[in-house]
Amino acid sequence: MTLALLIGGARSGKSELALRLARDQHSPVAFLATAQPGDLEMAERIEQHRRDRPASWETIEEPLRLGEAIEEVADESCLVVDCLTLWAANALEHLGAADAQGQALAAAAAGTSRRGLTIVVTNEVGLGLVPDNALGRSYRDLLGRVNAIWASAADHVFLVVAGRLLPLAKADSLSEIVW
Repeated sequence: MTLALLIGGARSGKSELALRLARDQHSPVAFLATAQPGDLEMAERIEQHRRDRPASWETIEEPLRLGEAIEEVADESCLVVDCLTLWAANALEHLGAADAQGQALAAAAAGTSRRGLTIVVTNEVGLGLVPDNALGRSYRDLLGRVNAIWASAADHVFLVVAGRLLPLAKADSLSEIVW
């Protein structure tokens, strides 16, 4: 089992990298999409993402039941989850922050129990300004916790910036840092 988390800003190359990683291995690929077409622009983005994926890949569109959807994917398949950012927004709206965090723990556990490669995409939204409203702050805080849950479960975590990868060390390896 390998769980890889790709985290970075919007349009940093995370999804493209996830597609390349999935294409480069020899297992069947399942793509779990969490986006919902709430407006015309988002519908066009979703359609472009569909065109970017090989037709031979299985596509699962599941905006909310992340853990269950992961469990339903064939264990030997490579799984791409794109993305936690939209899933967290959906979960906050429909479940609330506390339940969403519990669902994230269950979904990460499902991701780690798979035999096939699992590649998870998410945004880092906590590096910018503090949102000026309670909903924005609640979302930023939830996504930060969701990202930390998945990063803790992952074998590999990469910060993606301008299409480049920076490996991120686990917090338990801090004793190995030379000061």
